[in-house]
Amino acid sequence: MGLLLASFALAALVIRYQPYVEHHILRPIGPKVAIPLATVLFALVASAPFSVTDALAIMNGVVFGRFWGSIIDIVGIICAAMIGYWINRHATHLLDLHKALSKLPAWMKRFRVGSPMFLIVVRVIPGFGGTVATATAAAFKVPLWIHVVTMSVVAIPLCVLLTLFGDQVTTLVHGAEARAHMYILHHRPHWHIHLRRRTPHVPAGPTQ
Repeated sequence: MGLLLASFALAALVIRYQPYVEHHILRPIGPKVAIPLATVLFALVASAPFSVTDALAIMNGVVFGRFWGSIIDIVGIICAAMIGYWINRHATHLLDLHKALSKLPAWMKRFRVGSPMFLIVVRVIPGFGGTVATATAAAFKVPLWIHVVTMSVVAIPLCVLLTLFGDQVTTLVHGAEARAHMYILHHRPHWHIHLRRRTPHVPAGPTQ
């Protein structure tokens, strides 16, 4: 829970200071470096056990916009599926799969463990479900392409929606700030006039 809250707090800061991020961090390195770097970062985070990619998907929309943010999501999820599969095939001891499967809700037991439907449905559990799905696919030697497809079916639409949400929220936030700034500029002269009218006139003293 702490990791989830921290990631969304970071996303909120990026939304608030998006112009600074764009002009002082992304512009100096250029899109040819920034976009691949963001894709690699997204893939590494998404492939890690118990990872939370929701806030990262929002930040992709904030920083890169709808189109490129969605591209980063799609490529990153596909790469993450392959990386996570490889890690679990070579490090199955990282997760006690039998214990994890026993913690799943009873209604999930109607799906055969390792089947494509099981790999899709189990991912509805945030964080934990994705880790169990990847570990199950690797342990049951599910073909890599099936694992990639089942992960993409769930993760890509969700991440793209969050990316679109991040772009829209950024537009709304900075639009509201711009309107507030224009309101202040428009009414500031009237405030000065009222202040001058309320200032009492003090006559000058006699000259010596």
